[in-house]
Amino acid sequence: MLENVPFMPFFTKYHFHWLKKQKHQNMKKNYFPILLSVLIAVSLWQCTPQKQEKKATANLIEKPNLTLKSDLMTPEVLWSLGRLSDIQLSPDQKTLLFGVTYYSVEQNKGNRELYRIDVDGKNLKQLTFTPGSEFNAVWRPDGKKIDYLSSQSGSTQIWEMNPDGTDPVQVSHFNEDITGFKFAPDQKKILFTSEVKRQKVDSALYRGLPKTTGRIMNDMMYRHWDTWVDSYSHIFVADYNNGTVSNITDIMKGEPYSSPLKPFGGLEQINWSPDSKIIAYTCKKLSGLAYSLSTNSDIYFYNVDTKTTTDMTKGMMGYDINPNFSPDGKLLAWESMEHDGYESDKNRLFVMNLATGQKTDYTKDFDQNANEIVWGENGKSIYFISDWHASDDIYKLDLNEGKISKITEGIHDYTSIIPAGNMIYATRMSMSMPVEVYAVNAENGNASQITFTNKDILDQLKMGKVEKFWIKTTDNKKELTWVIFPPNFDPNKKYPALLYCEGGPQSTVSQFWSYRWNFQIMAANGYIIVAPNRRGLPGFGTKWNEEISGDYGGQNMKDYFSAIDSVKKEPYVDANRLGAVGASYGGFSIYWIAGHADNRFKALIAHDGFFDMKAMYLETDEMWFVNWDLGGPYWDKNNKIAQRSYDNSPSNFVQNWNTPILIVHSQKDYRIPVTQGMEAFDAAVLRKIPAEFLYFPDESHWVLKPQNGILWQRVFFNWLDKWLKK
Repeated sequence: MLENVPFMPFFTKYHFHWLKKQKHQNMKKNYFPILLSVLIAVSLWQCTPQKQEKKATANLIEKPNLTLKSDLMTPEVLWSLGRLSDIQLSPDQKTLLFGVTYYSVEQNKGNRELYRIDVDGKNLKQLTFTPGSEFNAVWRPDGKKIDYLSSQSGSTQIWEMNPDGTDPVQVSHFNEDITGFKFAPDQKKILFTSEVKRQKVDSALYRGLPKTTGRIMNDMMYRHWDTWVDSYSHIFVADYNNGTVSNITDIMKGEPYSSPLKPFGGLEQINWSPDSKIIAYTCKKLSGLAYSLSTNSDIYFYNVDTKTTTDMTKGMMGYDINPNFSPDGKLLAWESMEHDGYESDKNRLFVMNLATGQKTDYTKDFDQNANEIVWGENGKSIYFISDWHASDDIYKLDLNEGKISKITEGIHDYTSIIPAGNMIYATRMSMSMPVEVYAVNAENGNASQITFTNKDILDQLKMGKVEKFWIKTTDNKKELTWVIFPPNFDPNKKYPALLYCEGGPQSTVSQFWSYRWNFQIMAANGYIIVAPNRRGLPGFGTKWNEEISGDYGGQNMKDYFSAIDSVKKEPYVDANRLGAVGASYGGFSIYWIAGHADNRFKALIAHDGFFDMKAMYLETDEMWFVNWDLGGPYWDKNNKIAQRSYDNSPSNFVQNWNTPILIVHSQKDYRIPVTQGMEAFDAAVLRKIPAEFLYFPDESHWVLKPQNGILWQRVFFNWLDKWLKK
């Protein structure tokens, strides 16, 4: 909410925008439960042409009809839940369009179908019935058609159907897959994104060698997160006329840059002006080493008539993303970070007067992040989502008064918003429920649930109670810690407990629902979960968030110990059966804790963590992160911050390890390469410490395939039960 949505390391606030659409599994914003499901399903498509009507076919993955034998969550039940995402409001504001992804463990893949529902929650209708996924569904500006992306023809193209799902027709016939699109407001043009192949270095050397797999690199950023950089995402603009796309132009022709930003940027980073004459887009026009060192993206305006491009945020040195025009086209709002190289900087809300060029930071005195910004219909207000004290709520900026007010309040995470008159249509999740659609009163914040995608399954499950603890830290601060209790909790019993270590590293432990790091399934296995918002997380002010950079192994680790040491004193916790688990920065935390735990824990689990910080500095992809957070390269002996960071590398404390440890890592993780996990596992074995290594050759920083996901859960609990339930 993205990632917080929890499972990627160093997941930035706009990284979350791609996944925004979910609040993460070790990501910067736990918006992982939304768009991640889309991406998984899309990556697992079938390309078989199908008609739109429902057909009886073994390949069609649909909503399961389950009668559970137990009221406790299992991995299989978790993977049976539908994952709702990407809501779109019809032009007449009467109907919502969205997608839901379901997974088949047997077929080891997912399928996403499109649905519509009236804004009052009535007349739910499934629109598509195909074994391939449909996504990026939008209402045509006149409301007479729904357009979407599908691979029915063998490549991913724009299709169009009636609002009731009938008469699907292919609209585009581009020579490459289309990855996203948006209509111009006047419906005369359409923009779309597609990959443009990167030219091979010294291509003459490859002549006559069509089967060679060799790669020649002469600069950095040759791979990024989970893919090799073989292409760039470009924006194309075309004429649209009654279901026909023609006169296609690459507005970034010849540029070795991507828009949206990879790997997590989405169409929120590209928008039309209300008069359909300007395309505003986000781009970081740097390459190679310069790209890996900088976070300086800008907002560019492309004039459709003159075919000229203007940098609108030149001189603003951090991330500038997600441009949004006011309804009258006179103002531009966007999200901005101040410092180049700091991916977890405060996310500010800026507005530019396009006539004068004046830029105003409306969040100057607002010590929180502003995400998911969207204009109110009257152009006098801007709505956004912000995390405060580990819950994500909806806020409103009154432009005339410059005043920010909080609209909603509760233990939940809002993940997307669409203002419509006196209502806001939004997606929301919590630790106890996956994403659903809500109607929110824009004045008082009262919310009513519109969709009930998983009600039939959730009604058969018993969720554990979630409580908020405020714990005193070693430096006399207060740390918000979530404690999740097992279903059917008995206060007279003693339970084993798990310390959850967050990734990010700057990702709030908010009310995210994760399909991997799911607190309810941990609780259902008989564990009390202790999930602290330690130092270095947003939602508690800028100072708290910044107190991790250059301090790995410092106060944030003490905060972990403060949380578990406090909760273990409760009469229902067995202090002799404590475990600690985490992924990404949480994986680093586990490796570090292993050398400093003073026998607190009986079992540890580290997923995708970095173990040797010197090696990590040269193995990772985005150099700006390690330069900012670690302080710089290890060979800079005069840099005290950097030297302190490398002195705190978990690899320096292996001699103190004595706790059984499970290590999980994947071959295609280029963010934190698999060698980090292998080094840690080998160190444990050589130290004769009970250890296990779960290796996925076909996964990246995430575990996306259903059977791999279920194996992950089984191994996870098998390891914990072995050491904590004796």
